[in-house]
Amino acid sequence: MLPLPRFRMFRPTTVAEAAGLLRDLGEDAQLVAGGTDLLPNMKHGLVGARALVSLQNVAALKGVRVERQSLRIGALTTLESLAEDGRIRELAPGLAEAAEAVGGPHHRRMGTLGGNLCLDTRCRYYNQTHFWRSALGFCLKKDGTVCHVVAGGQKCVAAASNDTAPALIALDATISLESVRGEREVPARSFYTADGIYNTTRERDEIVTAVTLPIVPGRTSGFDKLRRRNAIDFPLLSVAARVDRDEGGIAALDIVVSALAARPRRLAAAAKVPPGTRPSMDLVHRLSEAAKKECRPLDNVEGDAEWRHEMVPLLVERLSRRLGLG
Repeated sequence: MLPLPRFRMFRPTTVAEAAGLLRDLGEDAQLVAGGTDLLPNMKHGLVGARALVSLQNVAALKGVRVERQSLRIGALTTLESLAEDGRIRELAPGLAEAAEAVGGPHHRRMGTLGGNLCLDTRCRYYNQTHFWRSALGFCLKKDGTVCHVVAGGQKCVAAASNDTAPALIALDATISLESVRGEREVPARSFYTADGIYNTTRERDEIVTAVTLPIVPGRTSGFDKLRRRNAIDFPLLSVAARVDRDEGGIAALDIVVSALAARPRRLAAAAKVPPGTRPSMDLVHRLSEAAKKECRPLDNVEGDAEWRHEMVPLLVERLSRRLGLG
């Protein structure tokens, strides 16, 4: 069993206090919520932190509220709570399904929405022991100078593996952040970047405080995930979709595929479906074929990249049919 390195623990009770600690402690500090990703990474020497700022006692970051035409979820709400909350299962089932797909029961009981949104990217060359990584001369993401996924690569392509991210992008969510410099809101679709090392736009001293989803009449959503086992494992591929309907047919459609590269990918073909389009198997086939053309999994996580590529249209079709698109 790998030991944790020594660190100091701080337990603020307000967001302002936590933000002040992040400012004062500087580069030595890391935020910790459930710790299901951070602590194993510290054990493997992937994250160096001499101080942890725990958010567990910040009550303002917990809970789900329905506010007029929106659903507001505190960042410290556990994944287990998201999966079981009746309001989320009714108004944003895709998010509930994504939360339910994370890890195993113990991960969901400890893991939080904010933590999952900010989950570190993963790679078969990165998520290893120090000894294993040293044998390859390390990698671009940690201690090395080359990305081993792409020969001679100078850009990290470690994969986004957070299940809630594609669901929230598809659901047109907004992410709230706070620091000593103030508050700001970022659309979920703009929160992630193509850089596997720094794959979110969150600044080091910012805290994700909440996620807000619009409540749209006629909206349904879903999530599907490919992994080796039906529990515990990180995704080899994940798909989230949102369908807005009106009397004329499909009013809007969004499909997001993830675990391919550093950020989730919105399918251009889905966004181009004209309003008023009627559900049909022809539509489903066109979307699945387009998904295969648009998405090209990299050899960055366990699982053959070509096999994962062949699975893209199958997952898109399966989820599309489940949501009544054909």
